[in-house]
Amino acid sequence: MTTVTTTAARSAVTTAAPRRSGRAPLPARLGRIAVLAALTLGAVLSLVPFAWMLIASTHSSSELFHSPPPFLPGGNLLRNLAHLQETIGFGRVMLNSLGIAVVYTALSSLLSAMCGYGLAKYRFRGRGLLLGLVLATMMIPLQVLLVPLFQMMASLGWIDTYQAVIVPFLANSFGILLMRQGFLDFPDELLESARIDGSGELRTFYQVVLPCVRPQLGALVIFTFMGQWNGFIWPLLMLNTEDKYTVPVALNTLTGLTHVDYSGLMLGSFLATLPLMVLFLLFQRQFVAGLLGGAVKG
Repeated sequence: MTTVTTTAARSAVTTAAPRRSGRAPLPARLGRIAVLAALTLGAVLSLVPFAWMLIASTHSSSELFHSPPPFLPGGNLLRNLAHLQETIGFGRVMLNSLGIAVVYTALSSLLSAMCGYGLAKYRFRGRGLLLGLVLATMMIPLQVLLVPLFQMMASLGWIDTYQAVIVPFLANSFGILLMRQGFLDFPDELLESARIDGSGELRTFYQVVLPCVRPQLGALVIFTFMGQWNGFIWPLLMLNTEDKYTVPVALNTLTGLTHVDYSGLMLGSFLATLPLMVLFLLFQRQFVAGLLGGAVKG
């Protein structure tokens, strides 16, 4: 009798208790749907300029000004590509930009990592002042530096040379600060252990410390490569020979006083964004991790 009563009571309690559903409440689901819709809309809108560049690069310049403008690809892609190669030697200028950007990125990233490591892990007199000077240089606009840098390059005989484009901006203040933030949380005990084991400073830096800050280094590589790849003012001042032009400088020659090759500009701009997309896809995980890591470290 007691067993039957207990079973009946449990059944009543189970029936009276509300059943928990695995689904989230309706307001939470609606909020999630709204966020996903906003993100989808933002992603679509961010792709519109690239879609328009691709469509415009397949039409002639006159067709782009029809009313309404074309919304579907045309049949002039190969013709525009041949004209772009004939006019500015697009393949050559792409190689020029790629070589300059790769060399600059490698040297600047290495220099920024070494400087950031020194500011984070070495104790010396004037370290705070030096860090303040690095921060202060970030507030100096590029336009202020153009004339003295031009005079310096002219005195060295570097006008119309690639080293004039690469060397003056190797010391990247943003890169130094980013790498310093990455090195701050590295344990000093590991450095002491490596030194006790007989490892030199350079070996400790390259084999022990540097592999631990790969996220920050990946983010720095993307920022540095992108900045050099898109550089226009300084290469325009330094490079006088058309065979040495970079992509932005070469595309600028398509804009004349009486005629603008819009189709060539769109095609060249679209092709010039492809290396940046590939670089970001290769380092996107390090890019996000590096930014988040630098945001929470003091």
